[in-house]
Amino acid sequence: MNGVKTALLMTAMMVLFIFVGNLLGGQSGMVIAFVFAVALNFGSYWFSDKIVLTMYRAKQIDRSQAPRLYNMIEKLSQQALLPMPKVYIIDNNTPNAFATGRNPQNAAVAVTSGIMDILNERELEGVLAHELAHIKHRDILISTITATLVGTITFVASMARWAFIFGGRDEEDGDMFSSLILMLLAPIAATLIQLAISRSREFSADAGGAEISGNAMGLASALDKLSRANEIVPMRNASTASAHMFIVNPLSGKSLMKLFSTHPPMEERIKRLNEIANGRR
Repeated sequence: MNGVKTALLMTAMMVLFIFVGNLLGGQSGMVIAFVFAVALNFGSYWFSDKIVLTMYRAKQIDRSQAPRLYNMIEKLSQQALLPMPKVYIIDNNTPNAFATGRNPQNAAVAVTSGIMDILNERELEGVLAHELAHIKHRDILISTITATLVGTITFVASMARWAFIFGGRDEEDGDMFSSLILMLLAPIAATLIQLAISRSREFSADAGGAEISGNAMGLASALDKLSRANEIVPMRNASTASAHMFIVNPLSGKSLMKLFSTHPPMEERIKRLNEIANGRR
């Protein structure tokens, strides 16, 4: 099913660009947009994970550099019947984690340096199992492609805004109207795409992580700690385009945008994990 969703998302990306190209540049704009969309789809499939890891300055580590973390991921991968993913650490005190890659054979798990300071053994295992569940469910490709798409839509909205501001008086009314529509609707479309892709995935990965680790309460406790920590000190340099990839929202929730969070309510996630631990699910 995630393979079908990925194909649909990449097709939607191409249709969107062709539509925008036609809107702003007519037939020639459509041709340019088509070429750009093909290149973007190719790059999203093969390189989007590397782009995200580079954006957060994640450094790949081996067993000798972080034996506790590496050994834990290796053990959980075996329990999940998954190949050992690459392991990355992001130098950031705000605790968080995400998984990326195009398939289980080319996957990576990245954690911030702060997560290993705030979580105990059981809690860290729960978080890592959650990320491995994303890999097992093949969420990682669609999640990373979504980050690329949302970032591109945000760029298109920015270009439309500048076109609207500096279009000049000689600009045709239709072109100005097109720029205004893109400027207003593109951020909304980006947010809706993230909501549609990420919220249900988190519930599924929570359940999968509890199964892999055999400890639903450890993950529930970890989510509570991580959520509180990220609300107090949001992750620096966190991008709205990739916020949905993290196990908890890395952005500040102290605004109306909390209503449009890419993650489901933390209270509901913890409640479901408690029900799993008590054998009610």
